[in-house]
Parts: sequence; structure tokens; C-alpha cells
Amino acid sequence: MTAPAPRTLNLALQGGGSHGALTWGVLDALLEDGHLVIDGISGTSAGAMNAVALAQGYARAARQESDPAKARRAGAELARAALAELWEGVGTMGSLMWGVPLPGSPFMGVLNQFFSPYQTNPLDINPLRKLLERVVDFEALTQPPLEGVVPKIFVCATNVRTGRGRIFSGRKLSADAVMASACLPQLFKAVEIEGEPYWDGGFSGNPALYPLIYGTATSDILLVQINPIEHNELPSTAADIMDRMNEVTFNAGLLAELRAIEFVKRLLEQGKLDPTRYKKVLLHRVDGGAVLQGYGASTKTRSDMRFIRDLFELGREQGRLWLEQHRRHIGVQQTLKINDN
Repeated sequence: MTAPAPRTLNLALQGGGSHGALTWGVLDALLEDGHLVIDGISGTSAGAMNAVALAQGYARAARQESDPAKARRAGAELARAALAELWEGVGTMGSLMWGVPLPGSPFMGVLNQFFSPYQTNPLDINPLRKLLERVVDFEALTQPPLEGVVPKIFVCATNVRTGRGRIFSGRKLSADAVMASACLPQLFKAVEIEGEPYWDGGFSGNPALYPLIYGTATSDILLVQINPIEHNELPSTAADIMDRMNEVTFNAGLLAELRAIEFVKRLLEQGKLDPTRYKKVLLHRVDGGAVLQGYGASTKTRSDMRFIRDLFELGREQGRLWLEQHRRHIGVQQTLKINDN
């Protein structure tokens, strides 16, 4: 049987707490496939952590292999290992600290309804930071020795002062940038970068798509979405109402960008825009949000190993299914129907 021809695409990875483990599973299936070239990755919050862990694998391979094709092949396996190290570290912390009132736990979630993290977490303790710095060598990641091997990474965080999103990429990419992208203001102090305070990137782009459009040559974008767009049942409890409000807020920027992309695409098809100046973007999606609808809002802070592994396997299944159904469409046609959103 003839192996599939390599296909190039960009990845757009949403945030959603520990539900990002589902994205880990999707990425593992894509990397295992071995016939995809990842040009760029835009990630927010947990999506940003997935993005830099994946890129770390390719950066490591680029230092071991001088041939770009060999480095990409080795990088896919090393990326799988880096992602596993990240999420197994999350699962280990979650299992060991189950029931301990750390930031992000259900107990602290209740407490933070009445007190700010400047009162409940004055030392700004976030065990994820040390794990991230152990898994990802940011200096090596931002200075790759081989062109075209390490995907371009774009991490979105929200400037608290201006309310605008900022994209961290290239030499600006750092552990601070990723932690800022994942900084929920109810749980953690704002992350200061270059004198400016930042909160979770989900407020301004979950994830931001425009860096992939303007910062890469690739037209295909695969969105791995883990926040549901639609809910069939009307939320009635205080917790469910708050969760749905957060979903709507964190999807708003994404939906606006999707509609803008579709508008430009229609104008290009009608010959009203110069195709040499505007890229015809082909959008695709793994709809993890639909898969995760049965999980309550509280599970976004659940991080025991069993739960993380369950989400990983669910994500792998979704990733393999997407490849089976849509690999042939990469570079050919869009598979995400914007009007359905």
C-alpha cells in the first residue's frame, strides 16, 4: 500500500484547563501518522502549553540531525515524548495533591469567589511553571539551527491594561508568555512582561488565528476546539450559568475571526480582492468541545492521572478519525462549515 503524500498544515489549539489533555491525544495521533508537516501553531492557555511542548520535540531533533527531512521525522517522535512528559507531570501532580487546597482546586474555586488571588495566593504559587520549564528549553526552542523543522509558535495573552491580545513568538516566546496565556485572574496574579500585566489569552483569542494567516505560508488551519460552541440545555444553576458565560466569552474572539475569514474567502471567490495580497484560508476542525459536553465545568480543574489518560485516549480517537475522514482534503478544500457556528 502506498504511503500518503506529506501534507502541510497549521494548528490552532484552544485552552480549557485540564481538558487540554484531549488536545494532547489529538496531537499524538497526528504526530504518530508521520505524514504531516506542521508549519505553525497558535495556542492559548493549555493550547499554548501543548504548542511549546510539541515544538520542543522538533527543536531537540534539529540539534541531533543535520538533514531537515530526518529531523522532522525524529522530531515527531520527540514531540510525542515531550507532550507525554508534560501531561504525565500534570497527572502526577493532580494525583498526589488530590484534595489539597491549591490554586485551581474546587475548594480554592469557591474561596476565590470572595477573595482575589492576591489574598488567597500571595506567593503566586503555580506548580505548572516548574513543570513547563523542566519540559521546555525556551532558549533552544527560539533559536532552532535548522530552517523549516521547528513549527512557528504563536502564544496569545491578554494585556490587562489595554484589554488587547498580544502574540508572543520568536525571541519573545518564554515561560512567562505561556504562563501569562494561562493566567486565569480568579486564580493567579497577573503575569508581568516588559512592565505590562497579562491575563489569560482566552479573553482576546482562544486561539488567535491571524498569526497563522500572516505569519506562515500555509493555507490550511486545523482548529482543535475544546470549548463547546453550542449547548442544547439551558443552564439553570449558578455554576452552570457561570460556566456557560465563560464558554461564550472564550469563544467570542474565535467566532469573530472565523466569520472574517469566511467573508474574505467569499470576496476572493467573487474576484473582489487581489489573490496576491489575500490568502485563501482552508479551515478544518477537530470538535473536542462536542465530545466534552458531557463533562462538567468542575472537570476543567481535575487533573488526576486517570482522568488525564482518559482524555488522552479520547483525543487520540478523535485525531485518528479526523485523519481518516479529512486527510485528503488538506490543501484541497475546507471542511469546517462556518455557517454552522
